[in-house]
Amino acid sequence: MKKKLIFIVGPTGVGKTKLSTDIATYINAQIISCDSMQIYKEFDIGTAKVKKSEMKNIKHHLIDIICADENFNVNKYKTLAEKEIENIYSKNNIPIFVGGTGLYVDSIIYDLKFTKSIESDELRKKITDFYNKFGKEVLYDLLLYLDYECKNKIHINNVKRVIRAIEVCINTKMKFSKQLSDYKKINEKYNVLILGLYMDRKILYSNIDKRVDNMIKNGLLDEVLYLYNKYSKDCQPFTAIGYKEFIPYFNKEITFEKCIENIKQNSRNYAKRQFTWFRKNKDIKWIDMNTDYDKILKYSLMVIDKFLKGDNDE
Repeated sequence: MKKKLIFIVGPTGVGKTKLSTDIATYINAQIISCDSMQIYKEFDIGTAKVKKSEMKNIKHHLIDIICADENFNVNKYKTLAEKEIENIYSKNNIPIFVGGTGLYVDSIIYDLKFTKSIESDELRKKITDFYNKFGKEVLYDLLLYLDYECKNKIHINNVKRVIRAIEVCINTKMKFSKQLSDYKKINEKYNVLILGLYMDRKILYSNIDKRVDNMIKNGLLDEVLYLYNKYSKDCQPFTAIGYKEFIPYFNKEITFEKCIENIKQNSRNYAKRQFTWFRKNKDIKWIDMNTDYDKILKYSLMVIDKFLKGDNDE
């Protein structure tokens, strides 16, 4: 029998944390984070990491599991997440995946065929040094030189992904885009229900701006300064929104006000990209978060109850 998994996905600031913990209290569930930045210890405020007071005594997994200077990727996430699924089921609980990192979500829903390139710290460092010296435009030109079809698959601003694609091309002597072809097929081990949360874009953007303001009030500057002095700015979590924008501020290239505005703008742009990613999945049941919250919770529980009692999990 297939194991049943529930996913609650959507853009940043849409209300995933509250709805997921409320649902978990009703259905005897545990939560697995599918956020690519909340896995890092110490990076708390800028990642909007769920607080203990928000957890409502629900066990959360894959949060605060590695240090900033450790390498981590979606393949490692998939391995850890599938272990957590087994662990949660062994306790007769239901796993609820919550987050907005689309690739992490897809790594569980689909049987992804990850590229066979062996990771090379030395090669990645050379490519990263190349990026630091020449910038993202030249780095992207290098990728297109190696594999022009990546132009339609990887955005120039996704520097981490660009670096990985170049690494794969060099290591395997094959085009990265070719290795991605038909890399998705449904993971037959699981039967999944995906709830997607959305709201009016103006309201969402306003929520995001308010969230950033609250981060500043709650000490984001002090957190970033401490982490900036402790770790290299080239470590993975410093590519995250809420952290990377402070680097030009620390270098006295922009004002503090401009730094904050950049965080807000980048967060709004990221929310738009998240929605675009999830919208491509036709199996998602979308929930309008602009309606009455009690009705949202009641509807969500009704859909979940029907899913858990269904017999379509053979």
